[in-house]
Amino acid sequence: MITLVAGTLVLIILSYVFWPKKGLLAIFKGSSINSKREKIEDALKHLYDCEYNSNRCSMDSLAGNLSVSRESAADIISEMQKMSLIELSDDKLKLSDEGRSYALRIIRTHRLWEKYLAEETSVNESEWHTSAEEMEHILSNQEADQLAADIGNPLFDPHGDPIPSSNGKMPERKGILLTELSEGQFANVLHIEDEPPALYAQIIAEGIYAGQQIRLIEKNNERIKFEANGEVKVLAPIIAANISVKHISDNEKLIKSFNRLSDLKVGQSGTIIGISKAIRGTQRRRLLDLGMVPGTNVSAEIQSLGGDPTGYRIRGATIAIRKNHANHVFIKEIESRQ
Repeated sequence: MITLVAGTLVLIILSYVFWPKKGLLAIFKGSSINSKREKIEDALKHLYDCEYNSNRCSMDSLAGNLSVSRESAADIISEMQKMSLIELSDDKLKLSDEGRSYALRIIRTHRLWEKYLAEETSVNESEWHTSAEEMEHILSNQEADQLAADIGNPLFDPHGDPIPSSNGKMPERKGILLTELSEGQFANVLHIEDEPPALYAQIIAEGIYAGQQIRLIEKNNERIKFEANGEVKVLAPIIAANISVKHISDNEKLIKSFNRLSDLKVGQSGTIIGISKAIRGTQRRRLLDLGMVPGTNVSAEIQSLGGDPTGYRIRGATIAIRKNHANHVFIKEIESRQ
């Protein structure tokens, strides 16, 4: 009986370890293979970024980007050579046609997922990139194509980066760096670089987003000072260099003298002229559903004891809206009730 029980336990343990596809050994091998594939895909993205930005790519730059040793980087390069994904010449790495196509598929999935999170969910902006870093290795080409169709086949992600098409064509990205803008000039923000994460976090903390109109006030070697949404922003040049803009002429300028919904005091009213592009997805749809569309009259009716939220009268209903959302609703013609 003891022998029978012991033998059964041994069989169960062996099955648990060696069972095809579902055993511990299969899971470990699958995890190892997936990790290796993800490293290769991350390497392809880095090489494509180098080519796209006309930067030199080497083993050292690859090791730094992937946060691995030179030995590990060498192994990844060797594996990519075996797969005919790269070409190596004078210590310079270059994508092959097949490697470039593979890289574009990964980039497409990453940017589509960020666009999906921005437009269809309430996921915080600071989490878009991290989530997309995971999903780019999971979604198949067919799933990426379906995702693109579901969100309207967008050309750019929420940071302003172009999204490759299913056949590998990349929309052209134009513009200049914020640091290249002249003092007094107006511009629209075209693109915000989301790497490295520390610099990106500082940019979004300042409330800067793609599509925003700005005016450069001052620039020198120590700071870049500009106006955006009626507020003065100051960034270090190294951070401002991660923002691309498009200079606009005088006749393209938006109305400068706008106010925010949060500027209304109880008893004051105004007319909505728009919602900031920083408000996306479910939050934007909620504000629109509440009647916050251009041309709508709105008035501040009541305020909580703490000052937030405020009750606004919109289309016959009083709606409580917090200041962080009211800051992104633009109004004009503030009037006080008699």
